[in-house]
Amino acid sequence: MGDLVTVFESSDIALFAIAKSELDTAGIRYVTQGEGLQDLFGWGRMFSGYSFVTGPPRIRVTAENATRALELLSDLSR
Repeated sequence: MGDLVTVFESSDIALFAIAKSELDTAGIRYVTQGEGLQDLFGWGRMFSGYSFVTGPPRIRVTAENATRALELLSDLSR
């Protein structure tokens, strides 16, 4: 997939799902990082909404799609 750029991160699973849906609709391929690991270690999402071990889940896209993806997801980051 080439160089990857993080375009979204959130401990809110609903916002994370919406972000993935927006990218799917736009036809932008992405990978998630840390999404499946949130409850794997210790207390999982206990106090912060995300695992302190793995950090919040992230969505990453190729560098050539980063600007478009950031524009699509800008309303979710506010």
